Amino acid sequence: MSNYLLEMKHISKAFPGVQALSNVDFQLLPGEIHALLGENGAGKSTLIKVLGGIYIAEEGEILIDGKTVEIHDVNAARESGISIIHQELVQVPHMTVAENIFLGREVMGKFGVDTRKMIAEAQKMLDHFDLGIDASAEVYDLSIAQQQMVEIVKAISFNCRILVMDEPTSSISDREVAQLFEIMRNLAGQGVGIIYISHKMSELYEVCDRVTVLRDGTYVGTCEVATTPRDQLIAMMVGRELDKYYTRDHVKDTEVVFKCEHIDDGKKHHKRVNDVSFEVHKGEIVGFAGLVGAGRSETMQCIFGLTHGSTGTVTLNGQTLRIRNAVDAMKYGISLVPENRKVEGLYHIQSVSFNSTIEVLHEFIKALRVNEKREREITQEFIDKMNTKTPSHEQAVTNLSGGNQQKVMIGRWLATKPTILILDEPTRGVDVGAKAEIYEIMNELTKQGMSIIMISSELPEIINMADRVYVMCDGSITGCIDYEDVSQEAIMKLATLETVGRANK
Repeated sequence: MSNYLLEMKHISKAFPGVQALSNVDFQLLPGEIHALLGENGAGKSTLIKVLGGIYIAEEGEILIDGKTVEIHDVNAARESGISIIHQELVQVPHMTVAENIFLGREVMGKFGVDTRKMIAEAQKMLDHFDLGIDASAEVYDLSIAQQQMVEIVKAISFNCRILVMDEPTSSISDREVAQLFEIMRNLAGQGVGIIYISHKMSELYEVCDRVTVLRDGTYVGTCEVATTPRDQLIAMMVGRELDKYYTRDHVKDTEVVFKCEHIDDGKKHHKRVNDVSFEVHKGEIVGFAGLVGAGRSETMQCIFGLTHGSTGTVTLNGQTLRIRNAVDAMKYGISLVPENRKVEGLYHIQSVSFNSTIEVLHEFIKALRVNEKREREITQEFIDKMNTKTPSHEQAVTNLSGGNQQKVMIGRWLATKPTILILDEPTRGVDVGAKAEIYEIMNELTKQGMSIIMISSELPEIINMADRVYVMCDGSITGCIDYEDVSQEAIMKLATLETVGRANK
């Protein structure tokens, strides 16, 4: 009898032009929290999709409690006690939280679905984890952090024995991360085996027992987390030492090119942006920090023309802009890479070429004639610039790893040649190697005179990359810190202020 709860042996999986997995092994013990680590494109998501019955491997076998199981679809995976929380949330936005949790297994009464009982049962689960979420609310009205926690509750509700979490903390606050880790430890204490995928090294050392590393679709090794240095794990992931992780040549006191004054979302109720003013200098990276719900993304949506009824003044190079919608913003040279690439960014069933060029159609379509050569040139330019891993221009974006999808989306907006580039969580769900590449690209763009506004929930990213950091709390700016003075403590002090006001520029 095997001691392992789960064994995946010699797993191989190929897609057209890509060998995603080649002879990969993985073992999970009962009650273990086991990290699965690797760069984007290493094969992590493919491996768990094989486990979850979404993909079928060409070679290999899966054993649970030492017995071979056949997992040909999602239902078979669930019957085997496997639940997966995917990196990209799979929810129905205009259904309630309860309906999403019980989707496909609704609570039935004499006359059909017993909505009242279903809401009550869902509320009991939500309250058990002290999430403060109303089971009768529509998922659409929840923050991304709350949507993530609903997905976690849904996965746990299947009474699973094997729980897979793919980047579960990418959009949740520190308090919610602490809640999640407590839930994970309780589940592990009950014998549930947890596979945990995260690019945040600190999380692995806080909550995981062992780590398995994949690289380029192959198995590299398995280590005890407590006895394995961080640098060793990074070297295993990328196949080399990272000589320089953050790449930034800081600038100071350059000319002001972009100024936003008294930005307000114009809402009487549930106000998220309240009298925000800030400025951006030429060739500067301005960081926006704050806790989840502070209003950072909402501020940029107001500036980009995405919030109906918003007010305030936006000035670029001394010219006051009239931005009524995103088309106006782009016309003035402002681009916004959104936080949620799945919902707000990419056309997933379309090709890399389509996604790379959709904002610059005027460059290769003239009088209904398509200059295919120019289209290919633009696509290749940003594949090269972003170092995107794709077998061809025509590969569907949905078949790329999360990190490569992010590179395609950033490249698309760079193709518009913006003066002001707004990046909302630019390295969310991106591995350490790809992060370093994105940081280097950002540094080069600012050397060329571009100004970047970067929203990030990763404080090391903000601290190392930003020339100045604006901190927000409850929809207002509470302070601005120069790079010489920035620290985690200084940011968190401003991010938790109860009394807020405009910062001095």
